[in-house]
Amino acid sequence: MTPDQQFARLVKISIFLFISVFGYFMFADAMMPMTPQAMATRMVTKVTPQVSGKIASIAVANNQVVAKGDVLFSIDSAPFELAVEQANLALEQAKQDNAELDAEILAAQADVNAKQSSAQQKRSEAKRLDALYASRGVSQQLADQAQSDASTAEANLMAANARLSQLVVSRGRDGAENLKMRQARNRLAQAELNLSYTQVRAEQNGVVTNLQLEVGSFATVGQPLLAVVSEKVDIIADFREKSLRGIESQSTAYITFDGQPGRLYQAKVSNVDAGVSAGQFDANGRLATPEASARWVRDAQRLRLHLALDHQVVNTLPAGARATVQLVPNNAVLGFLAKVQIKLISVLHYIY
Repeated sequence: MTPDQQFARLVKISIFLFISVFGYFMFADAMMPMTPQAMATRMVTKVTPQVSGKIASIAVANNQVVAKGDVLFSIDSAPFELAVEQANLALEQAKQDNAELDAEILAAQADVNAKQSSAQQKRSEAKRLDALYASRGVSQQLADQAQSDASTAEANLMAANARLSQLVVSRGRDGAENLKMRQARNRLAQAELNLSYTQVRAEQNGVVTNLQLEVGSFATVGQPLLAVVSEKVDIIADFREKSLRGIESQSTAYITFDGQPGRLYQAKVSNVDAGVSAGQFDANGRLATPEASARWVRDAQRLRLHLALDHQVVNTLPAGARATVQLVPNNAVLGFLAKVQIKLISVLHYIY
């Protein structure tokens, strides 16, 4: 075989191999989609104080595992204890005011009874003198004076009733818990709640990270001071739209992590996100801004799916750990090829 013939043969073999490899990648991308755009994520809770004050003590260290309810750090409680004491004093004052109102109500009720008896007596006397005046038994002056005394007694009775009503309204119509008492108890409850906020606790199980606190520094309401990373791991993977055809919840997938090269994990697809940020528009009152592109073939849109991985070892993965995800078709032959493909990728992670 001449050198020209050998060269032509090598060219044909190269073209054949290129077409074969290209065809395989096209076939694999359509039937056995795989993506390196995947990572392990964890829910991160920013810990923010609900009251302001100086940091009195720190109960945890950086990267320490904590349980829900554990104290993370404490804020100086002295001002809040004084506020609770002040609220207790206000509650005692409200009770004392109520006791005084109760005594005033009893006195006002007695005064009303006395005024009522006096008014009845004056009315009876005025009627009797009116009868005597009609028979010329008394003078008109005495009859008019009796009527005036009766009117005065009626006015005094009305004033006494008004005073009693005013005291009853001030005291409240619902027993011991009148408005002043409810306000005092509300202020006490708020003061006690603020005092409890001086003990900042973990809202979930997790690991403390980014701890940058020092005793004596000032904590401000709403300002994050540390983060608690959840123990639960969520695997996210971004696939092109066409790669998700036929993929549904509980579909099988294989995962390999860059930090654990050569090892495969079996997972299940839990759900696919309803959309991505590119499809979110704000009603800002502006006109639409169409995307300008001179490319004939645009970049494929990627959608995010979530995978559930039931394996204890994965709980040690840090948030942001990179991974490669291989979706497994239902066909047995294609499933075998998919496993071989992702296994090869996992082995390559030893090199790169």
